[in-house]
Amino acid sequence: MFSKLRQLFGPPPVIRPPAIPFGERVYAVGDIHGRLDLFENLIDAIEADDSDRSPARTTIVLLGDLIDRGPDSAGVVARAREWAEQRPVDIIQGNHEEMLLAAREHVDTMRSFLKFGGRETIQSYGVDPDLSDDMAELQIRMNAAIPQADVDFLTGFQKMVRIGDYVFVHAGVRPNTPLDHQMGSDCRWIREPFLSYRGDFGGFVVHGHTITEEPDVCTNRIGIDTGAVRHGTLTAIGLQGTQRWFIQARETTTEPITFATA
Repeated sequence: MFSKLRQLFGPPPVIRPPAIPFGERVYAVGDIHGRLDLFENLIDAIEADDSDRSPARTTIVLLGDLIDRGPDSAGVVARAREWAEQRPVDIIQGNHEEMLLAAREHVDTMRSFLKFGGRETIQSYGVDPDLSDDMAELQIRMNAAIPQADVDFLTGFQKMVRIGDYVFVHAGVRPNTPLDHQMGSDCRWIREPFLSYRGDFGGFVVHGHTITEEPDVCTNRIGIDTGAVRHGTLTAIGLQGTQRWFIQARETTTEPITFATA
């Protein structure tokens, strides 16, 4: 009887693991949040890891939130732009970049921007936010201090990057919505229902935005915001074929840590 049922319904479908196209390699970096020290260490570790592996077309993806909260957002932006001039680097816009760009245009956004980490960002550009309670005046000083080259750089960040079976995005995507129809606000801000969804997003999602102490590995997504400011750990994931591995820069050790994942 059981053999007849097996013949009727057939074997269970084989679930193919997500893959990066042959001959390519990708490193995605989680939320940096002004931690230039960790970012520099992670860059060195990624470059060394890439050199130690077989030749491949390598792409770096920065998952957004380069700025805010940490002490040197200006330095992170400058270093990211320099790295992008040296090798292929795709950068996704996070909700913190969105807030900075909005605060440049709208005075009523300034208070929220400062409250959620913008204070440290404008300080890194040489503006003391404590010198004025007038948001309009502070906006003028901020806009004068941030170079137009940095503004143009941040404005050019992407909503989403797709490579092979992988989807790289800052916060996540809305379930049951085609990837081509995802709203930028969801890509930069969403948590639920994205985080608890276990179905198919249309691609395997690699994201930041939601902090976990270690990478959040699920069947349909991996979160790699490990709290560069909160926990002192900046994480990258390496991807080649169906292989995955993590590289971390931690403030508690001078040597980056590399470990594999299933």
